[in-house]
Amino acid sequence: QVQLVESGGGLVQAGGSLRLSCAASRSLFSINAMGWYRQAPGKQRELVAGLASGGATQYADSVKGRFTISRDNAKNTVYLQMNSLKPEDTAVYHCNAKIVTGPSLTDHWGQGTQVTVSS
Repeated sequence: QVQLVESGGGLVQAGGSLRLSCAASRSLFSINAMGWYRQAPGKQRELVAGLASGGATQYADSVKGRFTISRDNAKNTVYLQMNSLKPEDTAVYHCNAKIVTGPSLTDHWGQGTQVTVSS
């Protein structure tokens, strides 16, 4: 099991930047993949950015070139740097971890942090 605590959300004007943090309770080396998902009211949850333990990254088309996922292994923390924010980025952002536990791959979620981008 892993505990995930997100921080860094808030209110920002369009064109501004935010950096979200996800602090994990265990070493990132023991987590197979981490990512950021978001969900806005009336919308489906979507993967925003993913980071495999080996360093490979994946981004939603809507955020490519604007968002960057990274990690600090010493701090057991994953970040999402969000630049050039748009009103359509407004959502609750959740940190996700995928961990091989015994015979299965399990999902773990943080509590979420609200990002609101004003026009």
